[in-house]
Amino acid sequence: MTEAAGQSQAFQADVARLLHLMVHSIYSDRDIFLRELLSNAADACEKLRYEALANAEFAAAPFKIVIALDKEAGVLSVEDNGVGMTREELADSLGTIARSGTRAFLDRLGARPEATEGGDDAETAEAEAGAEKNPHVDLIGQFGIGFYSAFMVADRVDVYSRRAGSNEAFVWSSDGKGAFTIAPLALDQAPEHGTRVALHINESSKEYLDPYKIEQIVREHSSALAAPIDLVESPGAEPRRLSDGQALWTKPKSAIKPEEYADFYHTISGQFDEPALTVHWRAEGRHEYTVLAFVPSSRPFDLFNPERHGRGKLYVRHVLISDDAEILPRWLRFVRIVVDSADLPLNVSREMIQESPVFGAIKKAVANRLLQELVKLSESDPAKFAEVWKHFGVVLKEGLYESPEKRDALFDLARFASSTHPEGGRTLKEYVAGLKENQTAIYYLLGDDLKRLAASPQLEGFAARGVEVLLLPDPIDAFWVGTAAGYDGKPFKSVTQGAADIASIPRVDPKPDADKDAPQPANLAALFALMKQTLEGAVEEVRASDRLAQSPACLIAPERGPDRRLEQLLAEHGQLGAATKPILEINPKHPLIEALAGLIGSPDKQKIEDITWLIFDEARLMEGEKPQNASDFATRLTRILIEAAARPAA
Repeated sequence: MTEAAGQSQAFQADVARLLHLMVHSIYSDRDIFLRELLSNAADACEKLRYEALANAEFAAAPFKIVIALDKEAGVLSVEDNGVGMTREELADSLGTIARSGTRAFLDRLGARPEATEGGDDAETAEAEAGAEKNPHVDLIGQFGIGFYSAFMVADRVDVYSRRAGSNEAFVWSSDGKGAFTIAPLALDQAPEHGTRVALHINESSKEYLDPYKIEQIVREHSSALAAPIDLVESPGAEPRRLSDGQALWTKPKSAIKPEEYADFYHTISGQFDEPALTVHWRAEGRHEYTVLAFVPSSRPFDLFNPERHGRGKLYVRHVLISDDAEILPRWLRFVRIVVDSADLPLNVSREMIQESPVFGAIKKAVANRLLQELVKLSESDPAKFAEVWKHFGVVLKEGLYESPEKRDALFDLARFASSTHPEGGRTLKEYVAGLKENQTAIYYLLGDDLKRLAASPQLEGFAARGVEVLLLPDPIDAFWVGTAAGYDGKPFKSVTQGAADIASIPRVDPKPDADKDAPQPANLAALFALMKQTLEGAVEEVRASDRLAQSPACLIAPERGPDRRLEQLLAEHGQLGAATKPILEINPKHPLIEALAGLIGSPDKQKIEDITWLIFDEARLMEGEKPQNASDFATRLTRILIEAAARPAA
């Protein structure tokens, strides 16, 4: 048998159905049609600007785009004085789905984005005339489908066009159902050069004939286009400028007034405060992009939304691609930012930016620069930075956990409250500079309330030695401090976990040292054994403490395993398996413990057990927890109070 030769066949398509699916599936927001038409108009102006480099004949009046509304006729038109199209270009560009005139233009120049994926500036393609080198050509439409979004809002679209330098004009017309016509157009009905797209708005889209609606779309999506945009609200009306053809971030910083920055911040943030920090720069080199960022002076209302989304506006070649782009890490979500780049690839609809190495590099560079600017602010204006940290410090500390590679910069920013500076504002550099003799660690205490932390019994032994302890009341503290290796060679150590390890640090007041070798209360070992037996199942161990000075007892976590606070947080979120049992540390010199030790051997075992449980529950209360069993706690406390009340006065 001879093997039959395969035959190549083309796919067949129902063009009308394909066009319908494309128009109504690719775009989710009908407003996008105007952005696409304005982008095409801006591209046409840029093409003519380029051709004028080699042909002085094309150096005409300043470029502009005009949106005209005729509510009575139900027509919205977008007109530009750009390069225009010939009959063949109308047929090729508008009659072939996904064929892009912009892409073809870039192909001719040798300036396709793929050729500059690395972001180098070495576009050296020459103009067809061969005289001038290609500058950075800022063109948007590369997929050839944006134009068809017009059929989301129009029953018919007419395109009137005249190619620059031509004596012929044509009109392209279609209802978007699979066919189109091209007919000659009298020159007096055509633009001098350029294109006018007239949309016959359908019944369900009449709001697009409202000037307010058009102005809203232009300001949101297209205000940064390189060509000015005018609006003619009705036939015969004077044009009103909506955009001057230059976005704020594209202007030199020296040409921008502080009030202009403030007005723009109010626009993009929706807040009425003044920005605490404004950062505006243009990056050049491997990747080119412009950034305008604002740090608010008050907390945005959505700062602690569970999604933790930022509000980054991403522009590609001056066209808004996303107003909620993940430009910054979530721990910088309070920053209001605009990034505009010509180096980024787009997906087919331009509604979402594609993840790419270029985008990743830009995000990393922007985050690094903003951290540098915050560090500069902390050094140049400590008072202003203190306000920034007051509002956003808890968010910045998320970066200590989520971005370990940024810890060094974030440690320079971090400000803490401590046992010696409860008002806050303490830096790690200042802490390390104040280390005591024989102190080898940075001590911290976790909790959920700063005042309760400052009164914690676990601080007593450290205070007696003048050792500063960082007070960390934010939930994120329990996570980052457990993963950070340390600062300046000093490890972080919890004062509520493991041995205190501070006996070698001299006390500030030498008087207590005179009693340090005093004998322990009699029966202390027996008391500890009885207390452990009484609290069996509730504690892992009962032992003497060198971290207590005034309080009778405290709870700490074992050396291995999570800190007490971290364990609480994990339990609250259902992320904890078996909870570890705490260690009950006892102050052997406390009068209550001495009295309790004196009861060992007496017949009143119930009293010893009641006091033991009350000591344990008191330690829990000091940490902000509830008694282990509220009913038993009340019963024991009542028995002890009755006995105390019945005892004769001394």
